[in-house]
Amino acid sequence: MTMMVFLVFVLLVLLVNGCSQDENMPVDCSDVYKSGQTVSGIYSIYPAGNTPVWVYCEMVSDGKDEDKGQWTVIQRRMDGSVNFYRPWNQYKRGFGNVEGEYWLGLENMYQLTRKNKYMLRVDLEDFEGRKGFALYSSFSLDCETDGYTLHVLGFTDGGAGDSLSYHNGQKFTTFDKDQDAGNINCAKGHLGAFWYQACHYANPNGVYLWGEDPTIYAIGNVWYTWKNNWDVGMKSISMKIRRVS
Repeated sequence: MTMMVFLVFVLLVLLVNGCSQDENMPVDCSDVYKSGQTVSGIYSIYPAGNTPVWVYCEMVSDGKDEDKGQWTVIQRRMDGSVNFYRPWNQYKRGFGNVEGEYWLGLENMYQLTRKNKYMLRVDLEDFEGRKGFALYSSFSLDCETDGYTLHVLGFTDGGAGDSLSYHNGQKFTTFDKDQDAGNINCAKGHLGAFWYQACHYANPNGVYLWGEDPTIYAIGNVWYTWKNNWDVGMKSISMKIRRVS
C-alpha cells in the first residue's frame, strides 16, 4: 500500500468514525430514562449524529395505562413568552426556551421518527383549569424535500377531541413557505405555522390569546374539537412523543 493510499484510508476511517453516533448517546427521552435519569427536566438528546439537542423530558406517568412517561416534548405553549410566528428556517431547526415555550424543530422530529416508531400525545389546559388530551398511536414526518409531511393515526380521546386527523397527510406551511391546500397561505391567514390543509382544526402555533376573543377568528392557539370554537385560545398546549418500538 502506497503512502498516499494509506493516508486516504486513514482519512476515510476518521470521517466514518466522526459521523457515527455513540450507542450510549440518548436518541430521545426514553433513552434518557433508561440511563437512570427518571426526573422530568431538561436533557440533551442526539436525534441525528453527534450534535446534541436540548429538550424537555416528561418522565412521570399520570397514572393511566396509556401514559408510561418518558415523553419527548416537541412543542409547548404556556405563557405567550415566545413568538411563534416565524419563518421556515426557524421552524426547521427549532426555537424558543426549553425551560418554557419552544419548538423542537422539524428536522429533529424527522430524524427521530425516521428511525423508530412513535406515538403522540397532545395535552391541553384552559384558563379555568380544565384539562384534556388527545392520543395518537402513530406519529411521523417525511423529510424536508417532501415538505415534512405529517402522518398521524390511531386517535384515542382523552376529552379533547380529534383536531389533528384533519391535518394528516399535509405538508408544513409557514408564512414564507406556502405548502397547504388552501387558496390562501394559511400561516399568513391564521398567524401561525402548522400542517395546514385548508386551513385548520388545530392551530397550536397561533397567537397566544389569553382565553376567548370573539373579535378575532381562528388565529389563536386553538384546538377546535375541545371547545367547538375557533376563538378560544388555550392556557397551555404541549405536543410530546414517546417511542413505541
